[in-house]
Amino acid sequence: MSPGDEHDSFGGVGGSGQTRTRLPEGNSGDVYGGARRPVRSSRSLLTVVGVVVLLVAAIAFANRGGTPPADASNPRSTTPGRTSPTTPTGTRPVTTKTGTIPTGYSHDDQGAQSAATNYAVALGSVDMFNADRRREIVDTLADPSTRDDLQAGFDSDYSQEFLRQVGLNDDGSAPAGTTFVSRTVPVGAKVKSYSGTTAEIDVWSVGMFGLTGASSTKPVTHGWFTISFTLKWGGADWKVVSTTQRTGPTPVNGDNPVSGSEEIADAVKGFGGFTYAR
Repeated sequence: MSPGDEHDSFGGVGGSGQTRTRLPEGNSGDVYGGARRPVRSSRSLLTVVGVVVLLVAAIAFANRGGTPPADASNPRSTTPGRTSPTTPTGTRPVTTKTGTIPTGYSHDDQGAQSAATNYAVALGSVDMFNADRRREIVDTLADPSTRDDLQAGFDSDYSQEFLRQVGLNDDGSAPAGTTFVSRTVPVGAKVKSYSGTTAEIDVWSVGMFGLTGASSTKPVTHGWFTISFTLKWGGADWKVVSTTQRTGPTPVNGDNPVSGSEEIADAVKGFGGFTYAR
């Protein structure tokens, strides 16, 4: 896919040869006012309570007998030979930053996963919609061999025409009375390949995108996607050579009622992000 192609994927990772941001659907009327799911019936609630009770009982039964509990001083202790792929493991988050982006990752596969995960957050942020901040982000995380191509691709992706399509001003700011939301939240990362000088990392993520506000016709939606990074060790840190993105894996939607526009705006302003490590 070349720069300027249609933005057909959820999320903010683009650039030359990359996927695009899909416009939110359902752009007519006040979506926030009437898009609530039916309240769960009391029968369903009783079923869930019953399942929880059974689960608690099963856990209590499993803990009976002479098997000693896991070492409380080591919360990561597991049965020898068995590991949980979703358990956070490895090095601590980095403590250094370039601008607002965590940098200075360890020269190993875990450092590559941490880099890809934090780079996914940066590339899916609101800052990518402002030309100056976007170039700072790309300058920070791109490998010199592909920096110019990535920069040109992103600049083409985030054209003024595209900004107007998603309801933003020409400088990427939100119209008066609205709050722009673009946030990528990584769920996990895995290594596809690693050689010491290069790494291919997948980052499974959920993203939020849209505009809050009473007059908004671009409501905040969410989507699941996986971002694939090719990274290169530059002598001092992991740098991005290329990125691609695909949809999913996507869980079944829950029965949570849709929050109002003001509640979403307050949450986005009030809840900060994290520095991620594998």
